[in-house]
Amino acid sequence: MLDAVARGFVLSVAALLFVVFLIRVNGLRSLSKMTNFDFVMTIAMGSLVAGAAQASEWTGVWQALAAMTGLFVFQNLAARLRRASDTAEKLMQNEPVLLMKDGKICHKALAKTRVAESDLYAKLREANALDLSKVSAVVLETTGDVSVLHGDTQPDKRLTQSVRDKTT
Repeated sequence: MLDAVARGFVLSVAALLFVVFLIRVNGLRSLSKMTNFDFVMTIAMGSLVAGAAQASEWTGVWQALAAMTGLFVFQNLAARLRRASDTAEKLMQNEPVLLMKDGKICHKALAKTRVAESDLYAKLREANALDLSKVSAVVLETTGDVSVLHGDTQPDKRLTQSVRDKTT
């Protein structure tokens, strides 16, 4: 039993150090959750670290480390391709969706994105939005995060230019 505990400890530390090394090589954006690829990458990394830590054979450890490397390489290539091609960007990335505009809830967008109105209100409270009439926009981002633009001044139009308005 002590052998299994020691192996799990050593392998988990080794796998985490390997992930840190890959992040240093690939850059901080690797686990940033800026895109759906990044989000899936973060989840997959956790699963692969767990797999490496639980491996009973060295082949399992090497396979997990190779899979981690493959994911980082693929993410890097996908990010480069997205930057180089608008078509690739559209194919790989969801569009952010407007859930609320100028203090009014976009009920069609809520229905299409399967976001409950109660979840929208929770995000508004989380963002400290005290007056719905001062909410310029609520955006369901490509990662599933919700951004709330509110205050006394209108946001710069560039902040919402790529956001899909499902009310039209």
